[in-house]
Amino acid sequence: MRARGLIITLILLTAAAGLIPFAGASSGNPLIVTSIAPIASIVQDAFGDSVEVVYLIPPGADPHEYQLTAGQIELLRKADVIATTGGHLPVEKKIAELKEEGTITGEALFLDDYRREGFRYLPEYWYNDKDNPHGVWLDPTNALAIVRAAEKALEKANPSGAELYRARYRDFESRVRAIVEAYGALVKDNGTAVIQMPPDQYAIEWLGIRATAAIKPEEEVPAVGVDDLIPDARRADLIVYARDSPDQMKDAARELAAKSGKPLAEITVFWSDRPYTEVLMENSAAILKALGGEKPETGPTQRKDVGRYVLVSLVVGLVLGTALGVALKK
Repeated sequence: MRARGLIITLILLTAAAGLIPFAGASSGNPLIVTSIAPIASIVQDAFGDSVEVVYLIPPGADPHEYQLTAGQIELLRKADVIATTGGHLPVEKKIAELKEEGTITGEALFLDDYRREGFRYLPEYWYNDKDNPHGVWLDPTNALAIVRAAEKALEKANPSGAELYRARYRDFESRVRAIVEAYGALVKDNGTAVIQMPPDQYAIEWLGIRATAAIKPEEEVPAVGVDDLIPDARRADLIVYARDSPDQMKDAARELAAKSGKPLAEITVFWSDRPYTEVLMENSAAILKALGGEKPETGPTQRKDVGRYVLVSLVVGLVLGTALGVALKK
């Protein structure tokens, strides 16, 4: 009975991660403007209806090419807090310029603000070990750093709500850490993967899986031929690709998995209107499912199959005595 009760509690905890709506805060709440939708999902998941969240770059647009509109600049003037991916995107560089010249008066968060809270860039081992600024939000450590920096900025913008923002941050942190401990307990360290593109690195390395090669090494670099990557893939444990990537890149990842005989994990890199913790669990479950030794699939992974791994993985993590059990006792 006790085990059954814990599982029911776990299901409720999992569902709670999706109860906070992505949008719909009351008009009197602080306005947070983010550069991209995934950052919006992180802060909305954390602060819920205590804030209003809007993102600038529409889904489907290339974030490395997108430019601010006049209307968006006016929106930024009204923002209490502005959250970026760190500052490398053209939109984010423009935000920094507007902040410097005084056009923007709200708290603007960049790389240095996040690093003070534990944010990290990972080195691109496959591309001269340069810092990887792509997909940083997929790493739960970085997500927590972004939210912590946003929480401090909200306190400055609205001191009367400070205690509420702190409480929302603590709740978000406990949910994220529970997920991290549950999935981290189920993945062996020292695994390796061939990834499709640099953002995928941040979805796997916190689990102890190192990205050793990439089909497209960098934004400005041409893709590597599938046949050239087969030796790397055969030495790796799995191939990772994003369901929201271009069809040509998805086809390359599937071909590489088929030719190397290695399992394929399909993750989400860009999304909108979904809680961050839901995507974090879904991505982690997809990686765990692939590491279970299933044969490469010729088509996209079915989300309902991954959904079963979300629940099963968290239950197993609970049985193993991870920090999820500790979180449930609090």
